[in-house]
Amino acid sequence: MPDARTSFYKRLNRPPGEYTLARRRQDVLHDEKWKLLTRRGRLFRHIPFVEAALAAGSMALGNVRETSDFDVLTVARPGRIFTARFFSILFFGVRGWRRTKLSHHETAADKICLNHFVTREKMRLDPPHNVYWEELYRHLVPLYGAPEAVNLFFAANDWMNPPRVYRDDLRHEDREPSRARRALETMLAGSAGDRLERALKGLQVRRIERGLARLASAERAASAGHNPRIRYGDTELEFHPDTRRIDEMVS
Repeated sequence: MPDARTSFYKRLNRPPGEYTLARRRQDVLHDEKWKLLTRRGRLFRHIPFVEAALAAGSMALGNVRETSDFDVLTVARPGRIFTARFFSILFFGVRGWRRTKLSHHETAADKICLNHFVTREKMRLDPPHNVYWEELYRHLVPLYGAPEAVNLFFAANDWMNPPRVYRDDLRHEDREPSRARRALETMLAGSAGDRLERALKGLQVRRIERGLARLASAERAASAGHNPRIRYGDTELEFHPDTRRIDEMVS
């Protein structure tokens, strides 16, 4: 294993080849959380215009804690990213399964964190492709989506060496949309869907920009997040308000 990867996993307290009692306990917790995430992840098959959903963060890398949430990277249909995000927030919010704030100080254990949406045009991760991003993308776990859609995502990220190809995974249980979702997508496929997308975009952009204004105020008060990655547009919606842990893991 290359030195960079070895150092990375040591910083995660998961050094290669070492299976301490603490790590075994963490692995047991990881398995328990996966059982819950697979159950909750089934909701994606009912959400219109979601082409694929992949588990990220600590659920992909294994460095879970009792307080860990469930980061999910969502691939939305082109031209429907704001609609897909709206229904994702609605469906998971109604169930009480969504992490509702960007703050890292809230209680977020076992909540779905919908912090990254992309369309096919933006599936490829922007550089720099450091060891954190390579290990994360190498271990992303499909929760929902046809194998073809998942492979398109990995093919777009061929900067990984070696490139990743989808392999069957027992945690990837849901691959086809529900009938109700198909019906809703049919209703919203044409001009009605275009109008809804524009309306939802306007609503969400206003809310995002209000949040950014509050973030700027916090920055003036010297309490803002470290190197935030906030992007919002027609091909990508990303909300990582604090990347300090990432920088620490690759430094």
